[in-house]
Amino acid sequence: MTNPPSTEERVWAVLSHLSAIAFGMGLILPVIGWSEQRRKSNYASFQCLQALGYQSLGYTVWLLSYLLLIILLLVIMVALSFIGNGANNIDTFMGIWMSVFLFIIFGSLGVYLLFPFIAAISCALGRDFRYPIMGNRLARYLGYDPMNTEEEQIWLIEEHEDRWITAMGHISVIIMLWGILAPLTAWILQGKRSLFLKFQSIQTIVYQAGATLLYFGAMFIYMFGFFIFIALTGFGGNMNLNSSVGIVGLVILIASMLIAILVVLILPLFHILGQWAGYRVLKGDNFRYPLVGKLVEKWQRSAGAKPQLKPDDCGLSI
Repeated sequence: MTNPPSTEERVWAVLSHLSAIAFGMGLILPVIGWSEQRRKSNYASFQCLQALGYQSLGYTVWLLSYLLLIILLLVIMVALSFIGNGANNIDTFMGIWMSVFLFIIFGSLGVYLLFPFIAAISCALGRDFRYPIMGNRLARYLGYDPMNTEEEQIWLIEEHEDRWITAMGHISVIIMLWGILAPLTAWILQGKRSLFLKFQSIQTIVYQAGATLLYFGAMFIYMFGFFIFIALTGFGGNMNLNSSVGIVGLVILIASMLIAILVVLILPLFHILGQWAGYRVLKGDNFRYPLVGKLVEKWQRSAGAKPQLKPDDCGLSI
């Protein structure tokens, strides 16, 4: 770098990277750091945006890897159940698999947290840290050049900053509840400056809130059916399923379980659409969620906001 970053720049960069240890709750800090340092420091802005991307994308990859691992475990268990001595095979397999599974869980968690610590140390020393795979691509996308020697300051590409912030907000839908923090913070701090960022952030908040309410709604439906079942059949060990009241309670329980399972099975579709929305925003689209986008746009017009700009062609070049 031509000029070493100041103490303030280093502090924001270090805190943004270390916020990864908060697992979702830390999303707010890189957004605040970027909002505070944009048009003050390219170094701090880039590091904050990079930290936000690592938390959003890294957590997504980390979680999906666990889900694939669990699915693999279930497939192997089913396969073993059809082989001779299925019970013994499953018991032996489970003993070995649980050890491997725990090793993978804690090992991958250690790897996930290792990079933010390395990033924090590097930034504390004033170095220009780049995450593997993502760092250089993001630098090109934002127009970040730490070796710039021109007298006139060239800032990061504003539109690409906004697109990266909003895209990570979309992608963070997979982070239950805490994923709302990124778009909410961006809207509060930078919504007045950018209509695009404001619209994308608001619809992301509404969309994520809907997905979260759907999840807790499924839990509520199941618990409601369970308590109705207990109330109608008796508490403790004196359950009576022979009476008509007991049968009604059992039917309510089964119905609530089926509804809750159906809702839980639908939730991954919300996550997939959120990932797609983030991708489309990076590729240059002014993405609108079905129904949610129109409602937010209608609310903005009623509030006196200007109409959204049409999608442009500036996307993520790889």
